[in-house]
Amino acid sequence: MKAVQIVSPSEMKVVEIERPELHAGEVLVKIAYVGFCGSDLNTYLGRNPMVKLPVIPGHEVGAVIEEVGPGVPEGFIRGMNVTVNPYTNCGKCASCRNGRVNACEHNETLGVQRNGVMCEYAVLPWTKIIPTGDISPRDCALIEPMSVGFHAVSRGQVIDNDVVVVIGCGMVGMGAIVRASLRGATVIAVDLDDEKLALARQMGATYGINSQTEDVRERVSLFTDGFGADVVIEAVGSPVTYITAVDIVSFTGRVVCIGYAKSEVSFQTKLFVQKELDIRGSRNALPADFRAVIHYMHSGHCPVEKLISAIVPPEEAQAVMKQWAANPGKVFRILVEV
Repeated sequence: MKAVQIVSPSEMKVVEIERPELHAGEVLVKIAYVGFCGSDLNTYLGRNPMVKLPVIPGHEVGAVIEEVGPGVPEGFIRGMNVTVNPYTNCGKCASCRNGRVNACEHNETLGVQRNGVMCEYAVLPWTKIIPTGDISPRDCALIEPMSVGFHAVSRGQVIDNDVVVVIGCGMVGMGAIVRASLRGATVIAVDLDDEKLALARQMGATYGINSQTEDVRERVSLFTDGFGADVVIEAVGSPVTYITAVDIVSFTGRVVCIGYAKSEVSFQTKLFVQKELDIRGSRNALPADFRAVIHYMHSGHCPVEKLISAIVPPEEAQAVMKQWAANPGKVFRILVEV
């Protein structure tokens, strides 16, 4: 069967691989759409230390059940639209023992630590198959990245009287904006791009700040009567945004970090103590986060058309990735239609 493979930095091609065999407790799905995410871009550029090349990317999935193996519970039916929980968990590490399987010490995410599913068919344990009702396979490919943003809001324990700043209005940041606004919080979106800020307002942000043309600290202070944000969610992964998050959060506030900074970050650590901050990491998502995104998408309020930047066949994956690398700020999600 056909698959997309990142062979080496800046080289991607379509290859032929064997169709997987179905075993007990597994589900065979026909892949319809797979999204490219930031980790795939970093892999393509040779900047992802967690990946060993060559690798098949893909963990943002819209698929249809093709066949169900023996031992799979009732409810998984041929033709059903599904998405996929792309993470593994060992069940034995500290995270798993504490019920936070999303942060398993030995996690292997599809397309990162193991081959992904940017191919025609995939076989997965039934526990990783998530039915999505009448959400189309195309739109199902948006669920996983939004769930990561939803999870960050849970990590920040956001409530209705919080002011939440989300730094970075990519797909994950948009998920955080949606979830925080659904919880009743006042949301301030921060990004370099005015088009993304406009969409952030459509998805629930009350205010938008262009960090390229405006003073973020000054604007946040204005919007919060000088107190600062109760919660700051960092969804970029750069030294500048990490430092900004600590700077603009209120005394006794919470900072939630999603993005991986690619270099060391130097902090004035006195702010950690003086503000008595809670600084929390947020990794992947839990099944409850997937369910929450599916519930939101069923509401009909998600502007899916505006979140999909391009849909391409596998043969054009190399070209579109090259374009994305040249102008990363203008892309939400690129989907490969398998």
